[in-house]
Amino acid sequence: MKNIFDAPFICEMRKTTANMYRLGWDERNGGNVSYLLTEEEVSEYLDTSKVIRTIPIGFKADDLIGKYFLVTGTGKYFKNVDGDIENNLGIIRIAPDGETAELIWGYKDGGRFTSELPAHLMSHMARLKVDPENRIVMHTHPTNTVAMTHIHPLDDKSFTRTIWGTCTECIVVFPEGIGVLPWMVCGNNEIGIATAEKMSDYRLVIWSQHGIYGAGKSLDETFGLIETVEKGAELYMKYASFPILNRITDDDLRALTKAFNIKFREDFLD
Repeated sequence: MKNIFDAPFICEMRKTTANMYRLGWDERNGGNVSYLLTEEEVSEYLDTSKVIRTIPIGFKADDLIGKYFLVTGTGKYFKNVDGDIENNLGIIRIAPDGETAELIWGYKDGGRFTSELPAHLMSHMARLKVDPENRIVMHTHPTNTVAMTHIHPLDDKSFTRTIWGTCTECIVVFPEGIGVLPWMVCGNNEIGIATAEKMSDYRLVIWSQHGIYGAGKSLDETFGLIETVEKGAELYMKYASFPILNRITDDDLRALTKAFNIKFREDFLD
């Protein structure tokens, strides 16, 4: 059996969490990532018949029974993942009851998955119905995106239109737009349900005064989605207090999507 520490999904998670911390998106134990794995991938490195222990999930995830996830641990710091992989990450399988996670590997110090796992799993279920190739749900606290939620209206249309207008690439990267939620208590099922509802339409959902959820087919794609929103928010925060002399118009955005043959949320333009 191959060494789990050499598994591509472990190496990718090490690099991604380190990068998120380096960018200042994940202070202290902020942020969490879940990565949907196939049984074939996991069984190359682990004996999937051996369950270390079981952990209640906190809701019923019947659509994900038997599926495997690599998940960051609760209370863990992203800056420590690369140097202490087996304590900071875990691989779980959703048990037949749909309400329990079977720990296959990791959380060696007795820890458990992120407290926001219900929100992750709800988002995975929502995205898999839209895109069966979705594998990643990523939650992080990008500074300028969070700052923008303090001074900008919090509806999907206006927030998306502002970000689209900050730089040319934004509408190309997320033409479906961005979902926005008002401030809510985190770590409970209510915010998970609200996020999953938005995930039916978007790959990006902003938690106001908190952070952002992104979903995608790979860690790179999902990181890139969030990175592009954060660049747009940074630009907005730099110029928001100044008179605007030049801007990307609605007609410019339509021309851009036509040039790249991209379908987009046309109702988000006037």
